[in-house]
Amino acid sequence: MSTEIPRATARRLPIYHRYLRYLHNAGKARISSNELSEAVKVDSATIRRDFSYFGALGKRGYGYDVEYLLDFFSKTLNQDRLTNVALIGVGNLGHALLNYNFHLSNNVRISCAFDVNEEIVGKIVSGVPVYDMSEMIEQLRIQQIDVAILTVPQNVAQKATNDLTEAGVKGIMNFTPIRLSVPDDVRIQNVDLTNELQTLIYFLDNNIS
Repeated sequence: MSTEIPRATARRLPIYHRYLRYLHNAGKARISSNELSEAVKVDSATIRRDFSYFGALGKRGYGYDVEYLLDFFSKTLNQDRLTNVALIGVGNLGHALLNYNFHLSNNVRISCAFDVNEEIVGKIVSGVPVYDMSEMIEQLRIQQIDVAILTVPQNVAQKATNDLTEAGVKGIMNFTPIRLSVPDDVRIQNVDLTNELQTLIYFLDNNIS
């Protein structure tokens, strides 16, 4: 994308894309921003502003062409390019992610996993080969993987991260509770399930909408 897209907008693009795919599969030809707003629970003004970063995607009085938008956001999100992702740590959460393996996505797949558990190293788990952690740097380079999911114990998270950056990984989804140190050209996406759940409970307890 040639223009700077706000982070909040970028986070909403997959939501738009997923619903547009549903509409297209259902045979719907066009949709208004108000209809889209009701479906994805984002106000229509925000949707129009998000779309405006990409130029004129709709027509006043007509709305948005579903097929055109789906094609546009598929290209924007690189949905026509398969991205192989590495899973680092095959504990309980790692196993769950392997079983899920982004089955609703057309362009993301866990293609390899790494662990120290001798019971699973060298085996295929949920269709994904599991390698020993000692092979991680070499395998990531061979397979040219630049995105990894980190689900290791927190005491080894920074060491694993250092190895990932040495292997050339540029994006890490961090499920550990610690904040990782990485070079400036590596992006970290922190996913703290405990924090998210505690925030939800706080909102419920305090009746915050």
